[in-house]
Formats: sequence, structure tokens, C-alpha cells
Amino acid sequence: MTFSVTILGSSSALPTSKRFPSAHVLNVHERFYLIDCGEGTQIQLRKYHLPLNRINNIFLTHSHGDHVLGIFGLISTLNLLGRTNDLHIYGIADFEDLLMQNVKFFTDKPSFKVIYHAVDPFKVEEIYTDKHVVVTTIPLRHRVPAVGYLFREAPKQPNIRKDIISKYNLSIADIVSIKNGHDLALPNGDIIPNSELTYIHSQPRSYAYCSDTLYSERLVGLVKGVDLLYHEATFLHSELELARKTGHSTALQAATVALKANVGKLILGHFSSRYKDIQLFLNEAKSVFQNSYVANDGDTIQVSPKIVDSQFD
Repeated sequence: MTFSVTILGSSSALPTSKRFPSAHVLNVHERFYLIDCGEGTQIQLRKYHLPLNRINNIFLTHSHGDHVLGIFGLISTLNLLGRTNDLHIYGIADFEDLLMQNVKFFTDKPSFKVIYHAVDPFKVEEIYTDKHVVVTTIPLRHRVPAVGYLFREAPKQPNIRKDIISKYNLSIADIVSIKNGHDLALPNGDIIPNSELTYIHSQPRSYAYCSDTLYSERLVGLVKGVDLLYHEATFLHSELELARKTGHSTALQAATVALKANVGKLILGHFSSRYKDIQLFLNEAKSVFQNSYVANDGDTIQVSPKIVDSQFD
């Protein structure tokens, strides 16, 4: 089952010839979720062969242009493609009116509904769930209200031990009942606990998207133990005062969050265009957290299953 992130844009406010503004696509079991939608996102979706019409949910972090300007063109293109499914957009309340005005102005005879869900940038709350993923907000510290998103793979039903099926001659109804958490009642009245009948093969995977933000100790607790953390690193630490002034983080600070939160892997992005050598960001981050990587447009990062028990497979 796929759990991967594709980087569509890794630059900060000013795009470069190699880096578009912020946008990621999360693929969970071939369901696609778009996070941020900077200018040119629809071009990147085409370039990297991602299915535009299979994106039903878009999660926006805040209302700065490099995170939202691409959404107007994307919606227009989806309309031209004859989309009929509703499009759900999650973001800060202050962006809703501007979005809807532009949709109305630029989209002639819309073929689908755009439904906006306002999120509270100051609360940690579950805002979306389906059978594949659960999405929780992460309050961020920026110059304007901003929110990150934590995506967790939905918990799977436990697996039934194969030897148990034959040992107790289980019926389909028995198997369904056990997978739903029930114990097994034998004809002689004995009860076999569910824990002896089932096992968990792997733990749910997780991805946290944190851009834009100042360094935050609170953030450490909110992303504790995630498999993949994307944390903005607009500046090198030599520009710490500029980072503070503009509401951003340095590569060293991003790595510090990763280290303290004991995450699996750190991806750095949202680089200022003033830097020509992105390797400097990687070097700085690795001095604190070794499992650090820099985002490049077009990269796809796979998150492998965390195997817990495979002895009964």
C-alpha cells in the first residue's frame, strides 16, 4: 500500500527556474491529497504525471501568495476538464471570500462545487478523516495565522493468525467478528481472547507538513515520532535574525525540531532564492539530525511500512 509524498514546489516566495513555490501531493493507497497550491501547481501536477481529477481535498497552510496563488488556475483547469466531483478546500477563514470571488469571476458555468472548510490556526483538531487517512491541524507561528497538517494512515484491522483459522475451523462470520475486535466463544463455553487470535503486521504511517513557521518547542510535541517531517528552512542559521523577523526557520532549527521529536526522516524546503547552493542547507541540518534531506521539485519520498509482527503472515 502506497504512502508517499511528491514535491511539486520547494522554493519560498520567489520562484526560480528550477524551483516552484510550495505544493506537495500525498499519496495514501492511491488517494491523492494536495497540500498548499503555489503558483504553477497545475503545471507540476501535469509534469510529474499526477492525476488532477483524483484530488478531492486541498489543504492550505495560510494566505500568502506563494502558498495559494496556484489554486485559481487549478480550479479553472479542473472545470475545463469537466470535473463533476466536489472539491473540498481546507484553510484559514480569511481566504474563503477571496477564493470564492475568483472562482466566480474566472470559472464559467462551473461543473463542480467548491466547498471551503475554515480551520482554526490556534487549535489542534481533527479536521478530516476517511478510510485511508486522518488529518489533524498543527498550529504554526508565522506573521499571519498559519497551520500545518499531520496526516496519519488510518488504523488497519488486525490480521487473523492463519493457524487459528484451521485450528478452530472458523467461519466467515467468525473471521469478521474477530477482525472487529471480538473474542471467540467455543462450543464448550471457553473464551479465546482476541489478542491470541490476531496480530498487528504494521503500524500506521505518518507525515507532517510544517510551512511557514518560526522555531517552536510546541511543534516538537505535536510531530513527535512521525515517520516523515517536512519543515520549512527558508534561511541558513547565519541569517537567524532575518528568519525571526520574517517568521521563518533556519535549517539548523528545522533539524533541531526533528531531533527533539525523534522523527524518522526530515525533508527541508521553502528555500530562499538568495541561496544558489542548497547543499549548505543539508550540511547544516545533518550537523544536528543525520537523516535529513533537501526537497527538490519532482522528488517522491516513499514511507515504508513499520513492520511490527510478521511471524504469522
